[in-house]
Amino acid sequence: MKDRFHTRLWRHAVNMTLAADSTHELIVVEGVRECPGCGLFQRLPRLAPGRVAACERCGRVLARRRRTSPIAAPAAFCIASAALYISLLVSTLMMLDVQGRENTVSLFSGPIELMRQGYGEVGLLVGWVTVVTPGLIIAMMSAILFGASRKHMPDWTPRLLRWYEMTREWSMIEVYILGVFVAYSKLVDLAHVDLLSGVYLVTALMFTMAATDSTLDEHRIWRTRDIREEVADEGGQSYSVTTINIARDPMPPVGHMLSCSACHLVMAFDHELPRETSNGHCPRCGHTLRCRKPFSQSNTLSFLIAALVFYVPANMFPVMTYSKVGQGEPSTIVHGAIELWQAGLIPLSLLVIFASIIVPVAKIFSLSLMIETTWFRSTRWLVPLTRIYRVVDIVGRWSMIDVFMISILVAVVRFGFMANVRADFGCVCFAAVVILTIFAAHTFDPRTMWDAAGLNGPVRGRQFNKTRQNGGAGALESKENMEPERA
Repeated sequence: MKDRFHTRLWRHAVNMTLAADSTHELIVVEGVRECPGCGLFQRLPRLAPGRVAACERCGRVLARRRRTSPIAAPAAFCIASAALYISLLVSTLMMLDVQGRENTVSLFSGPIELMRQGYGEVGLLVGWVTVVTPGLIIAMMSAILFGASRKHMPDWTPRLLRWYEMTREWSMIEVYILGVFVAYSKLVDLAHVDLLSGVYLVTALMFTMAATDSTLDEHRIWRTRDIREEVADEGGQSYSVTTINIARDPMPPVGHMLSCSACHLVMAFDHELPRETSNGHCPRCGHTLRCRKPFSQSNTLSFLIAALVFYVPANMFPVMTYSKVGQGEPSTIVHGAIELWQAGLIPLSLLVIFASIIVPVAKIFSLSLMIETTWFRSTRWLVPLTRIYRVVDIVGRWSMIDVFMISILVAVVRFGFMANVRADFGCVCFAAVVILTIFAAHTFDPRTMWDAAGLNGPVRGRQFNKTRQNGGAGALESKENMEPERA
């Protein structure tokens, strides 16, 4: 027994010695930011409040400093959002009166009625993005601001901030209010409609949640987070963490550098980094470190093909059927837009055409063009495509207007033989198109277009000479950097 104890002790000592000898260095590079649009590493000057730094190559915003307090201002709007959200849960949105018979609709009515009609997947989706996610967003923001206000940020705060960024897009209150207005415009010709307190509460909630995001300065919050002195990669390799400042220290090779996709901390390793595999965890937020999104092009293409498959039946099959005195009238997306136009509601008609017809097609076409540009390593239209990607990523969820409108109509128009609205199969297909195109935009990495063109590393390609000359952050200069010279 004693011999086995000494043997284990000796082995443990040998392992500790080997681990100490195999420790590598991870360098945190201050004063540098990687552009999430084109992948260019560039110097980021210290910004005064109210100032914005943009990428000098593609124009993407790199950093923005708020004039407001980093904690007090978003906390005030977050408290207001919580109060409005709780009030909204117990309020009604509108009341429909058909010859003395009344029906009301609340935030819960649409998802429940969709599930009752057999379209549970659409009902769960509507309930998730209009009821559950806004509450989660407000709760997470409250916890984030509490953690950030402490002298040493707790370990759970960075995780919540990452989850907040991933979940925020799925809170679609601002899209839902447009669906309410479209539904109201369709109901005013049917019967007497009253907008109740819930409509005003959801409108106010939209503004307070937007104000919370606009006053939140994530960079100043991340600066309060301590950086660990040692981290390990997936294989157990240890890295001692040191810090340099690009203003006074030489720049590491660009091929050895990466940026954390969560907290944007720029780091340099002592070896060339693989593009898509894991390189350990961020010493500040703990997020998995990768130079690029894994399997970006194949994942995006798969989602686009699936979205294209669903897009055809989404426009061919009716999304809902309106029955009056036993006579059913199926309605497609295009038919609904035409009805709004004929009713004189031209702005709403154009909004439905743009959000429900043009946006899905534009997303599928533009993302397909980006994949083609990457495959053929083309240097043409890189800046416009990078900017288009940002627009595609932002406007994709606005296509949910029709889905929200249907959820409201099926919940409020329930008068049996006299008048009734039922969802149809086209609604399921259209909701699938919206979600699949959102996933496609999330999985695509626009930096791969610049990588394939040879402008971010060792991949050779024609040089790109057209860059912004006005007010961008300064690009790093190094022999390892494949960027062209600038005027």
